[in-house]
Amino acid sequence: MADNSRIEWTEATWNPVTGCSKVSPGCAHCYAETFAERWRGVPDHPYQQGFDLRLWPERLEVPLRWRRPRVVFVNSMSDLFHEAIPYEFIAEVFDVMLRAEQHTFQVLTKRHERLAELAPGLPWPSNVWMGVTIENRRFVHRAEFLREVPAAVRFISAEPLLGPLEGLNLDGIDWLIAGGESGPGHRRIDPTWATDLRDRCVAEGIAFFFKQWGGHRPKSGGRALAGRHWDEMPKPKQRHSAAAIA
Repeated sequence: MADNSRIEWTEATWNPVTGCSKVSPGCAHCYAETFAERWRGVPDHPYQQGFDLRLWPERLEVPLRWRRPRVVFVNSMSDLFHEAIPYEFIAEVFDVMLRAEQHTFQVLTKRHERLAELAPGLPWPSNVWMGVTIENRRFVHRAEFLREVPAAVRFISAEPLLGPLEGLNLDGIDWLIAGGESGPGHRRIDPTWATDLRDRCVAEGIAFFFKQWGGHRPKSGGRALAGRHWDEMPKPKQRHSAAAIA
């Protein structure tokens, strides 16, 4: 958990769950796993268990104690829709986000099928943004599942971008984040993949955010795309779910 996050498209992180497991190629060099495993076996450290999944009920109400409004990335060290997280705990996280109306919460998942399964029973207030990761064309179908979610902002994280996103339908998408991979063994991004997404977003009126080119370190290649930084943020839209109306 961190206030003043170093992630360019958010301000703070909140981790009521830590730990995860790999589901697709974008997970291969997971920064969260690399960090957590450094501390495996260290007594009393928050990551004593490494990257094994762990629920932290004592962290649930942390955002309620933050008075200054923040943009908060939920579970930067996990995936809220991981199959091992009970629905009841996910519902508690959503209840906190509903009550902490002063903040904007960004939830990102690779578990698109479980997201679509659980979404009808969850509240979707205007301060909760929902996104899916799409790293190459094999996973562009995740956007179809995201479109079923009545979130005020639906977004795609194309990071790490590992190939062209041919066949990606951006209907109903409000924001797209793109970026290259960083760290040892990083897979290089082709500039044409990023510029194609940028051009599509501009043409379709979708906010576009280019996070980084990547490299051995996150900042190795800088952030400029076509001579400028792309830091666009989305505008929430009114969408209603049965759970929110009930």
